[in-house]
Amino acid sequence: MFGQIKSRLDEFERSLRQSFGNDISTPDGRRAAFWHFQLMDHAFLRVLWTNLDEIAPGVWRSNQPSPKRLKRYHAMGIRSVLTLRGSNPRSHFLFEKESCEALGMSLHSVSISARELAPKQHLLHLLNLFETIEKPFVMHCKSGADRAGLASALYLMHIEGRPAAEAARQLSLRYLHLRNDRTGILDHMLDAYAADTAQSPMPIRTWIETRYDPEALTEAFRESRARGNG
Repeated sequence: MFGQIKSRLDEFERSLRQSFGNDISTPDGRRAAFWHFQLMDHAFLRVLWTNLDEIAPGVWRSNQPSPKRLKRYHAMGIRSVLTLRGSNPRSHFLFEKESCEALGMSLHSVSISARELAPKQHLLHLLNLFETIEKPFVMHCKSGADRAGLASALYLMHIEGRPAAEAARQLSLRYLHLRNDRTGILDHMLDAYAADTAQSPMPIRTWIETRYDPEALTEAFRESRARGNG
């Protein structure tokens, strides 16, 4: 019974979230998008809480920035923004795109999930962006906990050459990441890479290109959680 009620509430919230907030071209649309951003995207919770951290010289991670915070980032010298939420034209992306254009900051996007493993091509696109994006840059997801943590770990391994164990610390409670939740699938991916390359070291790009199997990793993660090990 509780599960059915929760499922219906989640469906209602998704329906409400998608019913507005996709237009800032008119005064009414802009007003609706503002409230969508504040309430549906939880921007009001991020007014003081930024989850901002510099993980390498000129490389920052954070939660979803508001237009005001993007101005502060620009004043800090940040030149580029990388959103890990994709480019779906909802309130958060529309305001971010508008602000970046006004400030002269380049905006890049990759779509990855906090609770599902990304397709191989999305991760390779992310690694390519790390090689070409203008620094200083900030990468972010919604809360700055999960997707930003995985991307930060990948950056440290791919660009900085850091070991997997060190990079994996980007997925930690310090950033409000929960390993023992569904978001633990991101930890599972990094654990799999570390175990798979322990005896025969392999760059993370090569592993993603040749060994990364999101379906098999997902099934293994589900089995681990069912046994109480996740």
